[in-house]
Amino acid sequence: MPDDDRSIEDILDTIGDEHARRVLAAIGREPKSAKELSEECELSLPTVYRRIEMLEEYDLITNRTLVAEDGNHYKVFESNFESTVISLEDDEYRVRIYRTENLPDRFSQLWDELGSE
Repeated sequence: MPDDDRSIEDILDTIGDEHARRVLAAIGREPKSAKELSEECELSLPTVYRRIEMLEEYDLITNRTLVAEDGNHYKVFESNFESTVISLEDDEYRVRIYRTENLPDRFSQLWDELGSE
């Protein structure tokens, strides 16, 4: 789902949630499991999972499955964006989420914007 299709209020509510911000800050440094997030952020496991679900809904985090030495599988979560810019344009708020993999697209967009001025 492109960022433009998402409700600005919903994205701001998600980013504005204190627990979601703590989770994002923790996984911004390195990928972590839900258990690690619970311990580091001093949040209950159900609270961590609710925030993970919220953040995944807006594609702000991703997960991957790892295999422990004992053969058990577990997920780690990591940030899926580099930065977020909130701007006011023509009396409307806009949220732009910059992702690492979108660098060529961002360059093309910037080039197009420069050409249209």
